[in-house]
Amino acid sequence: MPCRGDLPDSGTATAAATIITKMKAQTIGRALGIGLRVAGRVAGQRIAAGGVAAPVAGKPVRGPVAGPTKGKAAGVVAGSVVRGVGGFLRPFRRVGGVLWLEVTGAFFCVFALAAGLSMGRTRPSHFYGPYDKNFLAAAVILVVFSYLGASSFWRARRR
Repeated sequence: MPCRGDLPDSGTATAAATIITKMKAQTIGRALGIGLRVAGRVAGQRIAAGGVAAPVAGKPVRGPVAGPTKGKAAGVVAGSVVRGVGGFLRPFRRVGGVLWLEVTGAFFCVFALAAGLSMGRTRPSHFYGPYDKNFLAAAVILVVFSYLGASSFWRARRR
């Protein structure tokens, strides 16, 4: 007999939700995977048998399955729609690519600016002695992010 602490509060969880929340993630995934494979196999068998896989009150409804001509026509229509939408979106894709390159270039330039300011703060002087490791790290970051920012703007300009 479960104790009162093991029972879900009224209105917070159902019995199925309680079972699922106490299952391991691997077990849930395995159960869902097996269920999907079984459902796919049953649907494939019903379609191969000539019926439509739409059970009504526990009984499958029999009817004709789409023939190859209907499938080809649907494929032609779908291909035409995809080509039409692709043609409509092509200019936006180009503009979106250029905009993406410019935004990433600006992002890289912000990091290069921060590294440059850090270099100015940790610059060597006669009081501090030779170059500090923070100065050298900032110099490397400045060079890398300056290159990435410049190349990003260059690629956006070439498009």
